[in-house]
Amino acid sequence: MRKVLGAEAAESVDWRRPRMICIAASFSHHDRVAVQRLPERIDLVRYRIFDGNLLGLLLVDSVTGFPSPVSSRRGRERVTAVDGVPTAPATSSPASVGTVPECLRHLHAELDEALTAWGEVEVASLRHYIAYRRLVNVASVIFRPKHEAILVYLRLDPDTVELEEGCTRDMRGIGHLGTGDLEVRIVSAADLEKAAPLIRRAFEAA
Repeated sequence: MRKVLGAEAAESVDWRRPRMICIAASFSHHDRVAVQRLPERIDLVRYRIFDGNLLGLLLVDSVTGFPSPVSSRRGRERVTAVDGVPTAPATSSPASVGTVPECLRHLHAELDEALTAWGEVEVASLRHYIAYRRLVNVASVIFRPKHEAILVYLRLDPDTVELEEGCTRDMRGIGHLGTGDLEVRIVSAADLEKAAPLIRRAFEAA
């Protein structure tokens, strides 16, 4: 900045806590976990080049880093949610321990691994659910700690699934948080194993 804009402009900037913006064609699940462990403020932005040389940018993850007294007044940056609705400050990863009920942490870790295993998957922690998406939401995860259950809403046509009472449910016409017409209820590793083919179908179709 000093070289391009001059010393006066460079000295007018508070350099104590800059924000870093990393732009790439894709980010892995491990990339998103790694930035949560760094003290810097970091945005991960994915780019796409479409027909007609159109450039698309999508915020994949945003972390505020470790707050300092100097930056506390400006530490309320809000990230753009997957559905275009502002969310609470991104102080932790969607899959971090702080956002998952203690009784569901182990089960959610296995579910998160299953949901992020299908190539390039973006994860966004919204106000009421965690969204897993490619270009569109493919799965939404909601916790029900009182019942020690995780509800997963998949972008699948329920008519193409053999519904099982207590396990899968057609949500068309039923109001619910998250996006997806098929509800999958997971309370055990066995349930997750049964849900795996449905998760695979949803991501392959996205």
